[in-house]
Amino acid sequence: MTEISIGEVARRTGLGIHALRLYEREGLLTSDLERDDGGRRVYTETDVQWLVTCRIFRSSGMPLAVIARFAELVREGPGNEVERLALLHEHEERMQQKAAEIATARELITAKIASYEQHLAQGTAAGLWT
Repeated sequence: MTEISIGEVARRTGLGIHALRLYEREGLLTSDLERDDGGRRVYTETDVQWLVTCRIFRSSGMPLAVIARFAELVREGPGNEVERLALLHEHEERMQQKAAEIATARELITAKIASYEQHLAQGTAAGLWT
């Protein structure tokens, strides 16, 4: 088993060292971290892959509590895949709702840009507020 330092994990995952320690404290890892002879955390390739997944979950808006529950289920092992799938479906639904909100906001902003550009081109921009 290749041992990977916390600094190398930070570099490979894009997570800061403080975030990695937080993830460990909050139970977001799928296995217990080993320590080297000096007491420093050592990670495995599986840990790195999981942390990359966690980063993607977070960037998609998945709450830490949901990631922690998912990690807990993974630690428990086989037999709870239905619950894991349910967590993923629930998050996918939240993402779809957020995507719809973003699409509506983008349409409004695009229309506002077009309106401002038109008024500026025509020299009628004074007093624009909407």
